[in-house]
Amino acid sequence: MNQALDGIKVIDVSQVAAVPMAARHLADFGAEVIHVENPKTGDSWRGFQAGLGSGGAGAPSKINYNWETYNRNKRSLAVDLSQDEGRDIIYRLVEGADVFTTNLRLFEREKFKLDYDALGQLNPRLIYAGLSGYGKNGPDRNDPAYDSIAYWARSGLGYLLGVPGSAPLIDGGGIGDNVTALSLFAGIMTSLYVREKTGMGQEVDLSLLNVGLYQLSFFIAGALTTGLDLADWRVKSREEALNPLTLPYEAKDGRWVLLALLQQERYWSQFCKAIDREDLEHDPRFEVFEVRMENCAALYHIVEDVFRERPLAEWQSRLKIAGLPFAPYQTFVEAIADPQARANDMFVTIDHPTHGNLEVIANPIKLSKTPATLRMPAPEFSQHTEEVLLENGYTWEDIDRLKSKGVIA
Repeated sequence: MNQALDGIKVIDVSQVAAVPMAARHLADFGAEVIHVENPKTGDSWRGFQAGLGSGGAGAPSKINYNWETYNRNKRSLAVDLSQDEGRDIIYRLVEGADVFTTNLRLFEREKFKLDYDALGQLNPRLIYAGLSGYGKNGPDRNDPAYDSIAYWARSGLGYLLGVPGSAPLIDGGGIGDNVTALSLFAGIMTSLYVREKTGMGQEVDLSLLNVGLYQLSFFIAGALTTGLDLADWRVKSREEALNPLTLPYEAKDGRWVLLALLQQERYWSQFCKAIDREDLEHDPRFEVFEVRMENCAALYHIVEDVFRERPLAEWQSRLKIAGLPFAPYQTFVEAIADPQARANDMFVTIDHPTHGNLEVIANPIKLSKTPATLRMPAPEFSQHTEEVLLENGYTWEDIDRLKSKGVIA
């Protein structure tokens, strides 16, 4: 076996980000993925990028890097799901498929007869992976949703990261979509494992809201247990932080570094030496954790002043030599140059047929014997429609007829 998912066939009836990314993970590990698009509009993610005319957020470029990132290793099939013959194409593909992925809204799945009940009857071994904004039940089950509203705003994540008295933060770039994609991928892989043992297909049900709540487990569990809201116990200012050694500090050159000395007693001595303040180690105000908490404001101001004495690069060297947990706040350009990311193969170069050598983000999941691969770039719109139909028993006469009726593009 060269790849983990050789022989697995996936029909990906989705658009935008979360589900396409989940299907891309399957494709990265060797699955054959057919990405189904509307024959008139295509997948709207094709244009969701600055410089491509849709008002999307991102660095402007003639290279559609978002499309490449979310849909590599797939083939494109353009089919009109509103027509009977279009659905017949999907049915034929599903009969020989292993996985069906979709983010059609629940009423659309029923309208187009692409829900689990319909497709599971065609193929009882099918793994049906469906994502919605708010789940299969409840009054908002059919509401439109994006990660910015369902995952970010409604779950409480934006509230957690907001600054009291300021406008709430909004997410960008599919942050919630990406973690949801990994969750859906996990559900699909678990179901494939169950099917391997039992022969039984099943439905994987996921929502952006539920994943957002899961991401906030630490805080949501607190609310469930205590009934307290963030405002009831949140530290109001940096001076009130009981552990000032878990805060960001500004260096002399205006750059910031984040300390993470969660185990204060373990690191206190090394920290005092690293900042050239050995006198603090046995200062009665700070000698043990309990009194440091009582004098947290005084310690905060001392550390704040110390960090402003040297530039970030010097602090990185000192803190690393001392073996302390910390990280600089990096820009995106710094992040892609990070030697750790480079050393761990987080970026790979592909020979793109249009753009030549193009560096892209690798799959973060590293398998030692069946690694993810990058076999082909994201498809052009409807690039493989004829190819896929011919592979599934359609003739050139059928294809010409379906094109004339607008069933395919």
